[in-house]
Amino acid sequence: MTTTVGHPTSRGLVKRASPELMIDTGTGLDFETRLDRLPGHLTPTDRFFVRNHAPTPRIDVASWRLSVVGGGVREPVTYTYADLWKFPLVSVVRTLECAGNRRKHFAESCGRRFERTPWGRGAISTAEWTGVRLRDLVEPAGIAPRACEVLPEALDEGRARRPMPLSKAMAEDTILALVMNGEVLSPDHGYPARVVVSGWLGAASIKWVGRIEVAEEPLHVPWNTEDYVLIDPNDPPGGPALGAPIAEMPVTSFVELPWPAQLTPGQQVIRGRAYAGEGRIDRVEYQVDEGPWHGTTLLPPNAPATWARWQVLWDARPGEHLLRVRATDDRGRSQPDSVPWNELGYLYNAVLAHPVHVEAIPSDGDGAPEETDRQTAAVAEPKPLPAGWGLAGV
Repeated sequence: MTTTVGHPTSRGLVKRASPELMIDTGTGLDFETRLDRLPGHLTPTDRFFVRNHAPTPRIDVASWRLSVVGGGVREPVTYTYADLWKFPLVSVVRTLECAGNRRKHFAESCGRRFERTPWGRGAISTAEWTGVRLRDLVEPAGIAPRACEVLPEALDEGRARRPMPLSKAMAEDTILALVMNGEVLSPDHGYPARVVVSGWLGAASIKWVGRIEVAEEPLHVPWNTEDYVLIDPNDPPGGPALGAPIAEMPVTSFVELPWPAQLTPGQQVIRGRAYAGEGRIDRVEYQVDEGPWHGTTLLPPNAPATWARWQVLWDARPGEHLLRVRATDDRGRSQPDSVPWNELGYLYNAVLAHPVHVEAIPSDGDGAPEETDRQTAAVAEPKPLPAGWGLAGV
């Protein structure tokens, strides 16, 4: 049984990470989505965030093989790339978010520095993924009665791998994706095949998969013992992991504006997105400065494990403002005001105070604001928009 090892590219990524669409975190491997450049519900592939632990490998699909092995199966199975296309294909729209998203804001909030990728807000994106249900590939190998975990493994230099419970691997919406947004996967996003694990941290959705191990006992690898765990020095670990392994992502939200933002005075449509891991967004609230919280308008579609779009109409008053957004999901989970510190800076979903500068109102020549501008400036409370308003433009 042979598996083709991917050869890394001469630079970290294959695609050109244009600064107009993506933000370079400085690692050479990790690039954020520009949240103020999102044209629709799905994130175009050219601006979908990239998290790599090693340079993107270039894989020869002609000799590539996918092996299903381990003590949790009765008979190992090997698939070619052509074999995968013979299975029934399914499509799911799912959001992926790195567990370290907003780490830079976490560091600022606690006055400490983290030795990990300094993500801002943009390590989150959404795509339509098409591929084969993972269970359809594992079941032909014969699942042993005591099988409990499934471990996809990548073909990059670091052999990225992370286990998940058998129940999650066999879920209806856990797939081995071959297609992203209607096109065959690109190298940076996992070609020829990647796992998509709904609602969980992005590290669970292993790219460049070449091997799937099914085990009869819990599996311990760096990504669930040393990394992607919540390390609290005041709570010593009781097992092989340095902290609790991260699974589902928490509720979070963001505003689709640069950080900091600059606006002209008057009525502004403020847009954003909210995400709740495996859950569905129930509501998104919005606050200007220290004023009261108001509701926003949620736009369709709004489904589990996928971000929801929201929008609000704000009559922006000149000056410096802080805009806060707070999301709540269908299980009653809401964004907190603060998040307890953890050593690696994961899962920071606290409500952010988004700085916005609104330009001064131009005068009418005698030093006084124009009448219409005085009226506009007098109103600063946001107003939700009708659900169907402006859909052609979002």
